[in-house]
Amino acid sequence: MSDHPTNLMHVQRLGVLTQHELIVLVHADCPVCRSEGMSAHSQVTITHGDNSIIATLYQVTEDWLPVGTVGLADLAWERLGVEAGDTVRITHAPPLMSLGFVRQRIFDDGLNEAQIREIVTDIVRGAYSDIHLTAFVTATAAKPLSTREVISLTRAMIDTGDRIDWGVMPVADKHCVGGLPANRTTPIVVSIAAANGLLIPKTSSRAITSPAGTADTMETLTRVDLNRDELRKVIQTEGGCFIWGDAVDFSPADTAIIRVERALNFDSAGSMVASVLSKKIAAGATHVVIDIPVGPTAKIRNRAQARDLANLFKTVARTFGLALRIEVSDGSQPIGRGIGPALEARDVLNVLKRAPNAPQDLREKSLTLAGAVLELTEKAGTGEGLAIATETLDSGRAWDKFLAICKAQGGVFDPPVAKFQRPVNATRSGRVAAIDNHRLARVAKLAGAPDDKAAGLDLHVRIGDAVRQGTPLYTLHTESIGELTYVLDYVKSNPDIIELTR
Repeated sequence: MSDHPTNLMHVQRLGVLTQHELIVLVHADCPVCRSEGMSAHSQVTITHGDNSIIATLYQVTEDWLPVGTVGLADLAWERLGVEAGDTVRITHAPPLMSLGFVRQRIFDDGLNEAQIREIVTDIVRGAYSDIHLTAFVTATAAKPLSTREVISLTRAMIDTGDRIDWGVMPVADKHCVGGLPANRTTPIVVSIAAANGLLIPKTSSRAITSPAGTADTMETLTRVDLNRDELRKVIQTEGGCFIWGDAVDFSPADTAIIRVERALNFDSAGSMVASVLSKKIAAGATHVVIDIPVGPTAKIRNRAQARDLANLFKTVARTFGLALRIEVSDGSQPIGRGIGPALEARDVLNVLKRAPNAPQDLREKSLTLAGAVLELTEKAGTGEGLAIATETLDSGRAWDKFLAICKAQGGVFDPPVAKFQRPVNATRSGRVAAIDNHRLARVAKLAGAPDDKAAGLDLHVRIGDAVRQGTPLYTLHTESIGELTYVLDYVKSNPDIIELTR
């Protein structure tokens, strides 16, 4: 590593948003590139005082970026804490020995705990570019992780992040493995559990492969990007919360991995279990209910897959002393009517407010899961959880608790409404025989969800319903005519998303 004066360069803020990736630019003729042998896509270390980052370097040939200046994307600028006129030192990033383990995972039998820990440590310190992360995600998805590897990955994710200890028992949590559009039970379950005196510090993710995650939905109703101190205050005041897990950064390696899984549309079982349980343990949970929807077009297609996944969850949870209950549920069709952040938020509000038009399937499933939480934590006796959960909802106590939690998090908002709405009608009469969850979710995403909070679709039919030709099967919600046209083209080329029999 050279200490030549040419390693010192002035900084320039580029005003480029790269989300999570650290990017820097230099002129192709700068002395650093020539003396250090740096080329486009090199990994470099940028140091300013006590702060340093590992970033991906790109080169420009135009003179808008002067020789001797390093241009920093906004995230890199913020991480380094620099100001205009400052200088930084730029050097090659040290070799990543853990990349050898990633290659080993592709061709050999697996990795031991020390190797997995080194990979995760390098991910957390920002040494992995998106290309490196993609290689790791692919290596662990193409060849399933063994139980031993899942335990090691879970432990490494916990140990490289922060943990919180609430100083009480039990601390409840709930999670759905996904794959089912809508299914927004979490806000209802948390409200019921907290109304019964449980501590339930629920951290949720944004969408990975779905049109909305719980954090996306709750963001239309209240603030979800609370920091650690704000989280503690809400929990101490109300017992429950609905926050975005990345904001408190309990499992930073998982945050980076999920970002790449989202782009690749990957969600492997071993990575999922490590992701879910590492965040639950880091958030201080002691008792967790896991919902596994099963259906022909859900993420988990059959009971055998559900059993294997449940056994993996139980084995890993037992290793870390976590009390776990698995609820295998019907994943043959969406739960609720709205698919997309604001539309799902509307359904949640209707259930909590006991509105006459509230989706009954969302109400019933939420009550089942809330009852399971109450029984697991011994707030209810065996077989008594559903009755207590139902009383809590029907009495209005769950709605009052929901409002109190939202107010503690920053207020209660009205979900937005999309600018354009267009029904998709049945092309013939018949009875609904099947609903393709995967392609229906695709429709909602093409409409703009989850980035456009009001986008998505409203589902008007359920399996078994009789429909007449010309009646709406679902209504599209978009924020632009372009998105509406685009999604209608997809719908026309996929007429059997909702299958009708004569």
